[in-house]
Amino acid sequence: MSGQDGQTPGRRRPRAEGLLGKAAQPTAPRPARPGTGAPTAVRRAALVVAVEALALTALALTLLVLTLTGSPDSVGRALAEVVYVGLGAALLAAAAVGLWRVSGWARGPVIVLQILLGLLAYNAAFEAQQPLIGLPVLALVATELWLLATPEARLAFFER
Repeated sequence: MSGQDGQTPGRRRPRAEGLLGKAAQPTAPRPARPGTGAPTAVRRAALVVAVEALALTALALTLLVLTLTGSPDSVGRALAEVVYVGLGAALLAAAAVGLWRVSGWARGPVIVLQILLGLLAYNAAFEAQQPLIGLPVLALVATELWLLATPEARLAFFER
């Protein structure tokens, strides 16, 4: 015959069990989520970010070559600019991988970076009179933001 708490009479409960209660029983394992993959819009957005990362990598290498072969006013500042652009390229590359995998952390930084790139591209196109540089970057930024704002892309990040 069992007592009130499901134990046999005469068996004492440990003190911790009396104070804190019984240990939790292990739960059943969760069923595996169906792997539907990433929507097309998210894959395309990842490719656009990867193109931007490649462009920044090329810019960093170009700046490095110009710094080493030219005579900049300040070598330290020129090398800092190379490092800054290289870090931006690495951040965009990591975000592209995150978007490709539909990682929840990747969408926010990509949107922030696109807004910053859009401001820089606008400044280059219209204020600095360099439309051949600014307008293609503005087109990439608009494409990226549109791809991430599609319903299927928002739903893909909402479900994860």
